[in-house]
Amino acid sequence: MATTGERYTEARRMLLEQSGTHGSKRQWVSQPGTSDTAIRKGTGRGWDEWCDLIDQFEHKADGHAAIADHVRKNLGVGAWWAQSVTVGYERIVGLRLPYQRADGTFSANKSATVRTDADELRSMLLDDEERPHLFPGVSTELKSRPGTKAIRVAIGPGVATISFDDLGRGFTRVAIQHNHLPSLDSVEQWKFYWQEWLEAIEEEPSHGLGPD
Repeated sequence: MATTGERYTEARRMLLEQSGTHGSKRQWVSQPGTSDTAIRKGTGRGWDEWCDLIDQFEHKADGHAAIADHVRKNLGVGAWWAQSVTVGYERIVGLRLPYQRADGTFSANKSATVRTDADELRSMLLDDEERPHLFPGVSTELKSRPGTKAIRVAIGPGVATISFDDLGRGFTRVAIQHNHLPSLDSVEQWKFYWQEWLEAIEEEPSHGLGPD
């Protein structure tokens, strides 16, 4: 309050929002991934209101698709927000952990802008003889066709989709989504792996400087 000059009530509201409680009597198992302010701005309702409404849905035990369809068709929001509301609800009540997908598996995401040639990196990923240089000590299998924009590679316990955005002047934006991971612990392990991988390919991918 002394720093920002805000009134007590506004400062308290912000602190409660940051802590994830929002003055709620509901016990949250985990954070929904979208703030109460953002969900209210996008849908007209806060998280407690959404949880109360979905709790009243008699077919909520049918799973993610049934809840999302109900939210979209009967509670007045578009498809994108219906998915956000459903995922947030599942996290709050403990039906879904952070990074967990509707099928029960987990997804790890990592991206960075690196100094590397996009065409060279793509070529190496598509080549069965060159690809091992990018992933020393780790088995991989190409899962996508050569002409696809994003490249899918089976690695570890899941499948990684690697996409590129050539920014020019030798810089490339590389985004990785590693799906079908078996646990929350594996998410953290592979996020760390991909962080090292992105740092390694920036040095010189053709020399096989992937993470150990």
